[in-house]
Order: sequence, then structure tokens, then C-alpha cells
Amino acid sequence: MQTEARVGVVIDGGGGRAAVALRQEQRHIGTVAHLAAGGFAGAVSKTCTAPLARLTILFQVAGMHADVAVLRKYSIWHEASRIVREEGFRAFWKGNLVTIVHRLPYSAISFYSYDCYKILLQMVPGLDRESNNVGVVRLLGGGLAGITAASATYPLDVVRTRLATQKTTRYYKGIFHAMSTICRDEGVKGLYKGLGATLLGVGPSIAISFSVYESLRSHWKMERPHDSTAVVSLFSGSLSGIASSTATFPLDLVKRRMQLQGAAGTSSGHKSTITGTVRDILQKEGPRGFYRGIAPEYLKVVPSVGIAFMTYETLKSLFSSMDADNGS
Repeated sequence: MQTEARVGVVIDGGGGRAAVALRQEQRHIGTVAHLAAGGFAGAVSKTCTAPLARLTILFQVAGMHADVAVLRKYSIWHEASRIVREEGFRAFWKGNLVTIVHRLPYSAISFYSYDCYKILLQMVPGLDRESNNVGVVRLLGGGLAGITAASATYPLDVVRTRLATQKTTRYYKGIFHAMSTICRDEGVKGLYKGLGATLLGVGPSIAISFSVYESLRSHWKMERPHDSTAVVSLFSGSLSGIASSTATFPLDLVKRRMQLQGAAGTSSGHKSTITGTVRDILQKEGPRGFYRGIAPEYLKVVPSVGIAFMTYETLKSLFSSMDADNGS
């Protein structure tokens, strides 16, 4: 349930809002070129903000292995310094390869499932093309597409968490080794730990992101109709990403903790459930524990949206000009 904002480019977020944006922004280029532009933009954005993404994950799971006194000393600078000192500078990108590998199938499934769900929803009385409920169709279609894409690609999300949280000891040696080891140690169901928390967060994430983005964009265009579309999209997308992050971060943290239960051949000690994980966080860390890691998450929203948007628009213009040259 990553929380990058909806800016007309497939950047891994709650899921369906990316598919919604895809359809709205597809204009002069074909489907394959559109997916390539979106996927590549997402990969560039993720790579540039990978250090902050890894810091977010490490903060989220810190409470599983540290006591309250140690957690009070946790800071972005403290953890970043530890990574450089103990693991080396390249360690900031641990788990980034699987994030990029995750990009294409997630984007493709989001895009096509959104299209299919939109057609099905328009068959429902009151949601047909003649009605004034286009926004409802987009919202529902985006939510269902997000759930579909998140479910289909979820094992890669688990692998990413396992790789990103490894420090000096490497139990998992790569994507395929991690998948096979998880299946061996925990069974196939180990690849789906935390899926429930992810699916619970998809709906609220898309609803908040969609409504905040559309409201800000519409208001801005009404008040300042001559402003650059890029600036409006970047600003609206960043704020919608921050709003979505704030609302759904606790579920994302619960998901990360569940993904690590039983990791590296250890015993989780108790059954991995959402209620059990929530209870454990409340007992050990209190309500503030649900927002551990929100600072680096906030810090990555604006650059992530900006990099993805600029890369996507550049590639879209390039593909459009190539099509125009081929057509002439």
C-alpha cells in the first residue's frame, strides 16, 4: 500500500488510483508505449527514492526487535548513519530490484483490470454511461483494480520487505532464493502474510487519494485556469499522497510486521493475524507505534511524485513524436 500520489503515471500506490490515472492520461500513444512509459517512470521514481523507502520499512519494523528505550533514540540520521557504517552506501537500495520487477505486472494488471471493471460496472443500473455517476464508476473500478493487482503481485511485496530489512546477516540471497526459502520454511501461505491488511487499506487509500486529488485539481483550475497542468498535477498529487499516507500508514505498518513474522527461519511465536499484530503494537509501543516511520514516508512523497511525473511526461512526449514521425 505504497502512497505515492495519483499524477497520471503508474507509480506504485494503493493500486487502483494508478489505473484510474492511466485511462485518464492515455491520449496520443498506444497501450504498450503507455505501459512502458508508466512502468519506466515508476522504476526511476522508486530507484531515486529507494533510500527513504528502506528507511521507512526499517522504522516500521523496529518495534519488533527493540525495546522502548532504544526506540526513543531512533531517528532518520541515526539509522542512515548505521546503514552507511555497517552495510555500506549501496545498502540503501536493498530490495529495490524486486520493487522494479514488481512494476510491470502491477502496472499491467492495474490497467487492464480497471478497464474490465469499468465495463462491468457500467452494466449496473444507475452506473451506465448515461448517468452522472462517472466518478463513482472510476472510484469503484480503481478500488477493484487495486485489490486485483495487489493480490496478484503480493509475493513480490513480501520478498521486498524481507530483503530490505536484512542488515549485516543475509538469510535471503535474492528474489528467487527468497521465494523458494519462504515456501520451504513457511509454506506458500508465507508469501501472502499481511495480504488482509493490504486489501483493507486499498479502498480508503484510493478513496482519499482520488477525492483529495480531484478536489484540489478542480479548485485550482477554477481559481487559476492558466497555470501549468504539470504544476497543478504535481502539487495536487503530492498533497493527495500525503493525505493518503497519513490515513493508511497504520495498516501499512501492520502489513510490514506481519510480513516479517517467521522470517529467516525464526518462529513467529504466535499466529500472524491483523488483530494480534495490532494488539502487540498497542501493548509495546502505544498508539504512536502505528506511525513509526511516517517521517521518511512524508519526505519521499514529493520527490517521488515529481520524478515519476516528469519522467512519464518526457517519455510520453518522446513516444508521441516518434509516432508522428512514423506516420508522416
